[in-house]
Amino acid sequence: MTRTWRTAAEAPDAPVSAYFSAANWGKTSQVLDLRTDAGRAALHGLAAGADIVLASYKPGDAEKLGADYVTLSTLNPQLLYGAITGYGPAHARAGYDAVLQAETGFMHLNAAGPGQPPQKMPVALIDLLTAHHLKEALLLALYQRERTGRGALLEVSLHDSALASLANQGTSWLVTGHEPQPMGSGHPSIVPYGTVYTAADGTRLLLAVGSDGQFRQLCAVLERSAWAADARFSTNPARVAHRPELEELLRQRIEELSGAELLAELEKRAVPAGAVRAVGEALSQPAARAMLLPPTAGFPHPGLRTVAFRSSTWPVAAALPGPPALGNDSPPGPDFA
Repeated sequence: MTRTWRTAAEAPDAPVSAYFSAANWGKTSQVLDLRTDAGRAALHGLAAGADIVLASYKPGDAEKLGADYVTLSTLNPQLLYGAITGYGPAHARAGYDAVLQAETGFMHLNAAGPGQPPQKMPVALIDLLTAHHLKEALLLALYQRERTGRGALLEVSLHDSALASLANQGTSWLVTGHEPQPMGSGHPSIVPYGTVYTAADGTRLLLAVGSDGQFRQLCAVLERSAWAADARFSTNPARVAHRPELEELLRQRIEELSGAELLAELEKRAVPAGAVRAVGEALSQPAARAMLLPPTAGFPHPGLRTVAFRSSTWPVAAALPGPPALGNDSPPGPDFA
């Protein structure tokens, strides 16, 4: 479906949407009708020679189509089968990123502040986190297979991946029983961390001060060293307790200064801070060049790498074919439309 999900800025007749291209560079596309014998035979032929099969069916659907782990592992005992569901194999309910964001606390926490409406995150973060959880499972299973020669069924759900990713917000409730409250971009345990300020030149910048030493350096840059000696602000617990007072002082001082000069001085002093950039600004930075994929003959637009690591011992190839047209690599015949 993402092939047809377009923004208003995209051409309505574009064969590949920007959304689809985000996840499908370097892939081939075969369309198989698994309701037919020929379609299932084609799938089984692919699975017989595959290292990994990924499936995203509601529980029970893969079995109806002959695409389940039991069927495919009979053909290929070394097969690693990664299964993604919404809520686990015992629940037939389909999973959707936005729904899971609502149900697992993320939308509540992402509100602009207490009493403000819950907000969905602007990317399908639960989908992405689930993919990374499955990737970790598959890497472990590959390592195990090297030692045992056996394949495995790896199952992950959007629901469990979301809960596992609540991190400190989840354990805060488990440890204290206190319901974490939405704080906009602020941090519940560290101040000033995450709050956005506006400088005199209109630059919006974020501070991520994680230690008392960094706070002292911030005060020195702002020419407000007395703040670091103030009992209300000298330690992080004190700053958390007096968050509103400190954030108002910071707001007033920063709006008197040049954002560019302030950011440069903070970097010299090793105080974590950064300018708030739009997506286009971020992708236009020199540091972003290594993350871009060049246009191809079939897709005349740059792509965005989804693999961010580098290796000193082997290259991570950047030259990939563009996202495929639907069914571009299907075998000929009526069962491969």
